[in-house]
Amino acid sequence: MKIFYIIANSDKEECIKLSGEIAEYLTAHGQKCLIRKGKDSYDPEVGQDVDGILVLGGDGTLLRAARDLAGRKIPFLGINLGHLGYLAEIEEQNVTSALDRLIEGCYTVENRMMLEGTVYREGKQTFHDLALNDIVMNRSGNLRVVNYDVYVNDEYLNSFTADGMIVSTPTGSTGYSLSAGGPIVSPTASMLVLTPICPHTLNSRSIVFSGDDRIRIEIGEGRRNGPDEACVTFDGDTCEELKTGDYVEIHKSCEVTKILKINQVSFLEVLRDKLSRR
Repeated sequence: MKIFYIIANSDKEECIKLSGEIAEYLTAHGQKCLIRKGKDSYDPEVGQDVDGILVLGGDGTLLRAARDLAGRKIPFLGINLGHLGYLAEIEEQNVTSALDRLIEGCYTVENRMMLEGTVYREGKQTFHDLALNDIVMNRSGNLRVVNYDVYVNDEYLNSFTADGMIVSTPTGSTGYSLSAGGPIVSPTASMLVLTPICPHTLNSRSIVFSGDDRIRIEIGEGRRNGPDEACVTFDGDTCEELKTGDYVEIHKSCEVTKILKINQVSFLEVLRDKLSRR
């Protein structure tokens, strides 16, 4: 790798400081380095000659960058300055050795599937976005459960009365879905995990679908057959309001997120380390 682009969580002083130190190190070793100039914008150079993107922060920073730069086909390396980082592989104390390995070409690239979600109201598309971790439909307004009608490949599956519904990728299986009781899935797999959030039943469980399946979740009627309200979020970031009759179609995207792997550490070893932390 010769040309790098740095994205730092601008809300954290340590990220800004480290981005400058990384840029100096790379430049001193004959590499070219660009740093994102604005919080919400990306330089037009990204995608032309950039070999790798270094993301400083936590998993949330990398998730947003992956969505914003989807289609550029540039691999990401996450440098963890957050808390529990599954996507951000490198800790701050290991940055220098990681940069050396990138310069020397000692790395591999993993492809992670992304989700594509489209919101429909009265049969017309109103919103569209991507997600690397998950697409979540949740209650909005008053604290009450919502009725969600779920279809898979246009075939009715079930109606769930719950706080919300999560559709996650294998990458996102260790996030919100896991907290809601979902399974942990190997991150390079191709599948969709459907997990209800606090369902009002004793027999609701997560369901794992093929990566080729298409899931449609519709907001059902509220109490006393009245209208209900909810919202859908993409990687916990962008949010779109929903009401009774609206539905979200979710399927595997043709876009993938490329993740740089520096350490020859297995998924099981990473998982064991994360699960043992208090």
